[in-house]
Amino acid sequence: MSYLEEIQVKNLDHLGIVAGLIDEIGIVKIINNKLGIDVREKISAGTVVKSILINGLGFVSRPLYLFSQFFQDKAIEKLLGERIKPDYLNDDKIGRVIDELYKYGLNDIFIEVVLEVIKKFKIDLKYSHLDSTSFHLDGEYKREEDKEKQEEEKIIKERPIFIKKGYSRDHRPDLKQCVLDLITSQDGDIPLFVRVGDGNESDKAVFGKVLVEFKKQIKFDSIMVCDSALYGQENLQLIQHLKWITRVPMTIKKAKELVQNIEVEEVKDEDKEKRSDLNLESYTWKEEIVTYGGIKQTWLIVLSEKRQKSDLEKLEKQLSQEEKKSQKFLKEIQSEEFEHPQAARYKLKAINKKLRLLEIKEVELIETYSKKKEKIYKMISLIIKKDEEISRKTKEAGKFILATNLVEENKLEASEILITYKNQQSTERGFRFLKDPLFFTDSFFVEKPERIETMLFLMSLCLLIYNLGQRELRNCLKRVKKGINNQVGKVTLRPTLRWIFQCFQGIHYVILNGVKQIVNLTEERRFILSLLPASCQRYYL
Repeated sequence: MSYLEEIQVKNLDHLGIVAGLIDEIGIVKIINNKLGIDVREKISAGTVVKSILINGLGFVSRPLYLFSQFFQDKAIEKLLGERIKPDYLNDDKIGRVIDELYKYGLNDIFIEVVLEVIKKFKIDLKYSHLDSTSFHLDGEYKREEDKEKQEEEKIIKERPIFIKKGYSRDHRPDLKQCVLDLITSQDGDIPLFVRVGDGNESDKAVFGKVLVEFKKQIKFDSIMVCDSALYGQENLQLIQHLKWITRVPMTIKKAKELVQNIEVEEVKDEDKEKRSDLNLESYTWKEEIVTYGGIKQTWLIVLSEKRQKSDLEKLEKQLSQEEKKSQKFLKEIQSEEFEHPQAARYKLKAINKKLRLLEIKEVELIETYSKKKEKIYKMISLIIKKDEEISRKTKEAGKFILATNLVEENKLEASEILITYKNQQSTERGFRFLKDPLFFTDSFFVEKPERIETMLFLMSLCLLIYNLGQRELRNCLKRVKKGINNQVGKVTLRPTLRWIFQCFQGIHYVILNGVKQIVNLTEERRFILSLLPASCQRYYL
């Protein structure tokens, strides 16, 4: 045997960190306990799931039908276990495991993983955030909607989802889709609850039910934060036993009146420094006690200076655009010949429906004759501003209302309500991660809705692993009070885990004459590993 034949070099890169986080959570054990281990199989279901999660966080756009190829140049025995070969991860095996996960119950598995993470990593659950997004899909996905679909259903469905057209957050209304509801912790953006819904599902119809189901599944005292889709009389009755903060839609009459008439309070000098420390120096507010939907609540009417400036600029732009449009309409209606006065006024009414801030008003309707000596009517008109509408929009500029049922002895400080709602970006960051083109959303080639749900479950597990790793790293950096260089060479205490993954590119697992070793493990990389859970370190040190 030649010298070269005695050397094996496999890529490890950042995948040891991913594998270590999976081990630290105990995902393989949880899956194997749920689905069981078949001694006849070369690889367990839990290990297959681990391989899918490593693939998903490998950040290479590689669909599942190329799955085994992903591990061809990787240190697969180091990552997944001795005697594991890439060809064990074939389409049939992956498909069977995906189907078994669905049959067992994705929600039950996810909840058990989440509870383990909460307990082991001491996740602060004072606040949880709910939002939804949509994933557009290619393919037909034809299924007959039976009578069961028309009936009232539990929020955790026993049937597969319906892939169909609906309101698209991806701006692809031409494609069918499914909806993903996600609840995350404010502490580290950890996914706590995931639910996949039909493509035409409405947030207003399900958000209340999602929160009730979440409370049943994970029993802890968390304040739920949501956008205005939650705020409606039916939902408020449904969640009256929960604690919540949400935004009030401006379609509600009481909200319109308050925004128009109430004056937010001036900031006192002694409060200015405090608000600056909280990064709220551009906000002012006023509190009101309101009863809506039979629920007593605090409404916080907030004025944002930045948003006010933006809204007023948009208003000016809209006014300018309408002026150009109305000049064109004015010229059109004044040059037209009408057979009857009613025809002229009908045309004027149709034109005014297209305007919001301006109005074309009839000054005079002249009776005259055409060149053919036929009696006609011509309208003299002028453009006027809708002062009342412009004044209303000016008063509304920069204002929004937050509501909470935490009143009296449970009352929150206004600043805490506002800061908490601003952290609603927690779920939005999760959605950006899941829709990243480098992530394995390309794997949505599967044709069965059941597999679509399972893929979203696995992608959500990837999000949980990623955010948990990022949280642990940042918390450790904060404790040791030492930062690391970011992409532009500046020291930071809040690096992204993606950047850490990039820092670990080029680490290899080498076997030379039967001796195994890790190469390219620099001092900087060793320092980063020291900040991560022990399970991550075992893959490198």
